[in-house]
Amino acid sequence: MKIGVCGTGRMGTAIARRLIAVGHEVGVWNRNPAKTQPLTEAGATSFASPAELVDGCETTIVMLLNDAASESVYRGPNGILKAQLAGKLIIDMSTVRPDTMQTIGAAAAQQGAAFVESPVAGSTGPAKEGKLFAMVGGETADVARAMPILEQLCRRIEPMGALGSGSTMKLAVNLPLLVYWQALGESLTICKPLNLPADRLIDILSDTAGTPTAMKGRGAIIAKVLNGQPPGETAFGLSAARKDLATAVQFAASLHAELPVAASALACFEEAEAAGLAEADATAISTRWPQRRPAP
Repeated sequence: MKIGVCGTGRMGTAIARRLIAVGHEVGVWNRNPAKTQPLTEAGATSFASPAELVDGCETTIVMLLNDAASESVYRGPNGILKAQLAGKLIIDMSTVRPDTMQTIGAAAAQQGAAFVESPVAGSTGPAKEGKLFAMVGGETADVARAMPILEQLCRRIEPMGALGSGSTMKLAVNLPLLVYWQALGESLTICKPLNLPADRLIDILSDTAGTPTAMKGRGAIIAKVLNGQPPGETAFGLSAARKDLATAVQFAASLHAELPVAASALACFEEAEAAGLAEADATAISTRWPQRRPAP
C-alpha cells in the first residue's frame, strides 16, 4: 500500500521506517524538507506539500507537534484539506486537544475522507518495532478500515469511541508519567545525603510500587546521566512532553476542572525548557532537579 507520513519529526520518522520495513511504499512531507532526507535515502518519496502527499497516497498518517501545527497543516495553503480527499483514509496520530481532532476530522469527513484519530503511547523505539499503544476514535467503519495498518504499528489498539475520545485518553495516559519524571527528580534530591551510587539508587527506586513501566527502559539511562555520562538518543523530547502537559491542563480548564499536580509539574518542565533542555529527553527533568539551584 502507498502510505504517506505527514510530519517527520522523531515519531513520524520512526513510524515511516516501520512502514518501509514491513513493505509499504511510503511518501513523506515535513515543513523542513531536510528532515525527510534520511527517509528518502531509505526509499521513501518526498512530496512538496501536505495536499500533494495526500493526493499521492491511499492512506496518510499525520504526526504533528501541537494544535497550532495541526491547524496550519490541515487548513493552510496546500494543506491536507486542499487535497482530493474523497475515498482517502487519514489516520491522525498527533497528541492534540480533543476538540481540535473533532473539528479537523469533521472537515476532512465533509470532503469524503475516512478520518480516524489514533494518538499513540510509546516512544521512538516501540514505534520502529511496531509496539505502540493506539487510542483510537472515529466511526466504526473508518476504524475498521484503518485497523490493518494500525496492527502493523501497534502492540495494542483500543477503540475509545467518537472523535476526540482517543485524544482524551492519550492526554490521560501521558499525564501521570510526566508528573512522575518530575517526582523522580525530587526523590533523587532528598536522596543526595545518602551518597549512594547512581546505579544502586535507581535500582532501589525502580523496585517499588510507585514506579511506572517506563523505568524499565529509561532507568539505566537516568543512572548513566547521574554518573556524568551522555544520555544518548532522545526518545521523547522534553519540549514535546511540556506541550502534552500544557494541553492536558488546558483541556481540563475547558471542562471546568483543575489539575494542580500536573500544573505544578508543567511549571517545572517550562523552567527546564527555558534552561536549554528543549531537545533533551523528557527524563532530563529528573536528572536536572537534584542539580538545580533554587531561585533566590
